[in-house]
Amino acid sequence: MEFLPEDLQKYVEDHSEPESDLLQQINRETHLHVLKPRMLSGHLQGRVLSMLSHMIKPKNVLEIGTYTGYAALCMAEGMQEDGKLITIDNNEELSVRTKGYFQQSKYADQIEMLVGNALEVIPALNQQWDLVFIDADKENYANYFDQIIDQVRVGGFIIADNVLWSGKVFDTSKNDKATESIRDFNQKMHTDPRVENVLFPIRDGLMIVRKI
Repeated sequence: MEFLPEDLQKYVEDHSEPESDLLQQINRETHLHVLKPRMLSGHLQGRVLSMLSHMIKPKNVLEIGTYTGYAALCMAEGMQEDGKLITIDNNEELSVRTKGYFQQSKYADQIEMLVGNALEVIPALNQQWDLVFIDADKENYANYFDQIIDQVRVGGFIIADNVLWSGKVFDTSKNDKATESIRDFNQKMHTDPRVENVLFPIRDGLMIVRKI
């Protein structure tokens, strides 16, 4: 998942804004107690999400795939004062830990976590989104996009994580379902006339999409 040499990665992180105490706690405890800690956005990607959120200044944010809440808290940093972030995850057991982190933050009243199947939850959300972050099951990336694109305002942004999929997307010998789904999603973002896109080679790849 990490494409930069370790020493270069450390230099980049050392010269980026540091994590807050709470984000450091989430980072540490996720690696100690939660399965698949590599799913955490982490320091550099978290600062990128925070910076993008500050640039966009969203009022309404949707996150598909919460995990332990690291990315949600990073995006919340750039929300408007009356902003709201809704995050969806289907892991009910992990949601207890994640909600606890949200309650420790100053954004506790602005973040709402919904537990369930995102494909079923999203249609019931009657909201116009300024920023959407997709970081859930890879097989449904294109389906999530199709569900939310009409709810994203013109000029709004969609960010999708893991679009390089540990390099599998450009390895022709890799043809598993998740890899094929990410390839199809990347091509869809590149050719859909409703959006413009750029793929950032940050960590495992961030697809940045702007609705036009």
